[in-house]
Amino acid sequence: MMENDHRPWGNYTILADEADHKVKRICVYPGQRLSLQRHHRRSEHWYVLSGEVIVTLEDREIPLGAGGSVEIPCGAAHRILNTGRTEARFIEVQTGEYFGEDDIERLSDDYGRV
Repeated sequence: MMENDHRPWGNYTILADEADHKVKRICVYPGQRLSLQRHHRRSEHWYVLSGEVIVTLEDREIPLGAGGSVEIPCGAAHRILNTGRTEARFIEVQTGEYFGEDDIERLSDDYGRV
């Protein structure tokens, strides 16, 4: 059974949760963004399925559309913003040594979760 979680910015579904990787399908509502965050025990690969987004990766802003992807190295500050008028969806593949939600260091957050 797939695990779903709802957040102020959208929602995600865990598609796979294995010892060596975790895969999520993430939906971001129009105009919303995830917290600026970093992870100390995992890296991530994001593949955009639909929508228009801007990925902040350290000091760069990377616009992506469907089919675009970006590598998020372990320890790098990152976030994603949905700049479109429809929900943006992307696949997140996590690799590393640990995939728990408590490996999120929030640096900035629109919803007061810092």
